[in-house]
Amino acid sequence: MENIALIESFSEFKDDKLIDRVTLMAILEDVFRNALKKKYGSDDNFDIIINPDKGDMEIWQRRIVVADDDLDLEHLEITLTDARKIEPDFEIGEEVSEEVKLIDLGRRAILALRQNLISKIHEHDSTNLYKQFKDLIGEIYTAEVHHVRPRVVILVDDEGNEIVLPKEKQIPSDFFRKGDNVRGVIESVELKGNKPQIIMSRTADKFLEKLFEQEIPEVFDGLIMIKKVVRIPGEKAKVAVDSYDDRIDPVGACVGMKGSRIHGIVRELGNENIDVINYTTNSSLLITRALSPAKVSSVKINEETKHAEVFLKLEEVSKAIGRGGHNIKLAGLLTGYELDVIREGSAIEEDDVELTEFSDEIDGWIIDEFAKIGLDTAKSILSQNVDDLVRRTDLEEETILEVIKILKEEFED
Repeated sequence: MENIALIESFSEFKDDKLIDRVTLMAILEDVFRNALKKKYGSDDNFDIIINPDKGDMEIWQRRIVVADDDLDLEHLEITLTDARKIEPDFEIGEEVSEEVKLIDLGRRAILALRQNLISKIHEHDSTNLYKQFKDLIGEIYTAEVHHVRPRVVILVDDEGNEIVLPKEKQIPSDFFRKGDNVRGVIESVELKGNKPQIIMSRTADKFLEKLFEQEIPEVFDGLIMIKKVVRIPGEKAKVAVDSYDDRIDPVGACVGMKGSRIHGIVRELGNENIDVINYTTNSSLLITRALSPAKVSSVKINEETKHAEVFLKLEEVSKAIGRGGHNIKLAGLLTGYELDVIREGSAIEEDDVELTEFSDEIDGWIIDEFAKIGLDTAKSILSQNVDDLVRRTDLEEETILEVIKILKEEFED
């Protein structure tokens, strides 16, 4: 076969594990038939024999023998004189098969053939890769850091496939160096041109669910079910678990002795605080459990509006709300209800004043920040330790001291 470059093209791809023998032969035949159509107008009277193992092929053209002066269609007919040059016994009306040398197609056609072949193979690879990772969506995958950029980390797996971990899909405390192994879930696969873009996420709720499957045997075996997962990545998460086997304590099995089982998951997620609770179909009880570690006194639910009023003692309010409002936000997401925290006996004392009354002197966002931890009156703030307020809110100590000064002035007057 004259064209060594084309043979090298076959050899380059024949051992590719993503391409089976039948598919490779179909791609090769398709490429050559397109070239024949371009040169001869039709490929109907051509036979293509391919040996992908050896990187070799043959093209045979079938033509009907006609009298020397009756030649009308040169690509379909051959004169008797030319036919007898191939084999002296041919007669008019018989079919002649003659090998077409690749060099007869022309140098440009041969170069185009190679380019088309490589393009088709890559297109097939991309399609296979797209299907492969499409089936892995929602599954944990591990890859190595190849390049760290300001807004994205580029990962490469053992097969050399490129996976993208965008900044917004990273846990806030994540810090990666080249060569680090990174775990996450395959969140999406998109075709960008002919190339699939594989997106990994470490902030998805599904990542935490799959970590439970990997790290806790009872979850993997189906003895414990993950009913729902909600997260504020890197900060806090709540996981509702259940089991059909009354002999199994699902929460205890997930957490382990002194947190031994869940410790690895917490570490993987940058010390994300994980609350594991027993799932129940009793909405009031689920809300009570979801607001842990706060002790709820009672719950009043409006099923039509999916709204719930949660009554707690004063000392439990801040626990229910949590730092930055994370606890109550996640409890709402987990249960599917909008939750309002109400202090028991919350009528304001005669000599107390609602914090909103100071809106002329205290910015609204500062008032909201105190409300997040259940402090909505002057006395409720003045009764707190400054260091504790700094720890439980996102306010600076200087801001808190300024608020306390304003409130004290009101009561001194």
